[in-house]
Amino acid sequence: MTGGPAPRPALVLVATPIGNLGDLSPRAVEELRAADVIAAEDTRRTRALLSAAGVPAAGRLRAVHAHNERAEARRIVEAIRSGHRVAYVSDAGTPGIADPGERLVRACVEAGCPVEVVPGPSALVAALVVSGLPAGRFRFEGFLPRRGAARAERLDAIARADTTVVLFESPHRVAATLADLREACGPTRPAAVVRELTKVFEDVVRGPLGEVADAVGRGGEARGEHVIVVGAAPGPAAVTEASLDDAARGALAAGASARDAAAAVARELGVPRRRAYDAVLRVRGGDVRPG
Repeated sequence: MTGGPAPRPALVLVATPIGNLGDLSPRAVEELRAADVIAAEDTRRTRALLSAAGVPAAGRLRAVHAHNERAEARRIVEAIRSGHRVAYVSDAGTPGIADPGERLVRACVEAGCPVEVVPGPSALVAALVVSGLPAGRFRFEGFLPRRGAARAERLDAIARADTTVVLFESPHRVAATLADLREACGPTRPAAVVRELTKVFEDVVRGPLGEVADAVGRGGEARGEHVIVVGAAPGPAAVTEASLDDAARGALAAGASARDAAAAVARELGVPRRRAYDAVLRVRGGDVRPG
C-alpha cells in the first residue's frame, strides 16, 4: 500500500469474488499485495486469484480451513504480535459467513489483536436483494443440518419466522431441502432460489415455494452453492366473532372454567385473552365476571 504510513499489524478479512473476478476491489488487491501473510481456505484457489490480480504469492500463503482453523489461529495471533499484517480470504465471498474465519476473528479479538475488514462480495446479500422479497429485516440460517431433530427444529423455526429467511445449500441437496421447506412452510410461501451468482449463467427462480421447488427440481443439477430465500410467515388470519364464539362453546362444553376456556381460545386462535374472555361471556349469557 502506498501514500501513507506503514500498515499496522492486524488481521484483515478480505472479501473475494463469488464468481466474477471483476468484483475484486482495488482495495482488496492492495491489501493482498501488502500482506506479510495471506491465510487462505484453499491455497490453490487463492493462488489462482492472486495470479489473475497480478499479485505475487511470494511464499506468503498459509492454509487456514475448517479442519485446522483453531490451531492456525494461535499461530496467526503470534504472527500479528510479531508485527505482521495477515490477510485472510475464504474460497469466495466474505470470510466468516458460512465459511471459515469466525474462530480466527474470535481468537484475534480475545488476544487483543486488531481486526480489520475489506468488505465486498457476499452471496447472502446479493441473493437477498435480487430475490424481490422484503430485505429490511431478515435472518440467516446458513446451511441446515442434514437430518434428524436438529433439521426439523430449524425447518419449524423457518416456518414460523416473521422475517425473510436466507439459507445456503449445495447443488446435490437443494431439491431435498426445497421439498422439506415446502412441507414445513406450505406451497404458497413466497420464495426465490438464486444460482450461479455473478457468473454467465446466473439464474433466479421466484414464485410460490411449491412452484420454485418444482422448477429447480426440473432444472437438473447446477454447479456451486444455491441461495434459498423464503418469505416471512403470513400474519394470523382475521378471526371473526362467530369463530370466537364457536371456540368458546367448545371449550365450555368440555368442562373448562370461564378462565380456562378464555385461555384455551386465546391459544387456539391467537387472539388477546381479553377478547377471548369476551367471547366466553357472550356464550354464557354475560353472567360470568373476570376473577
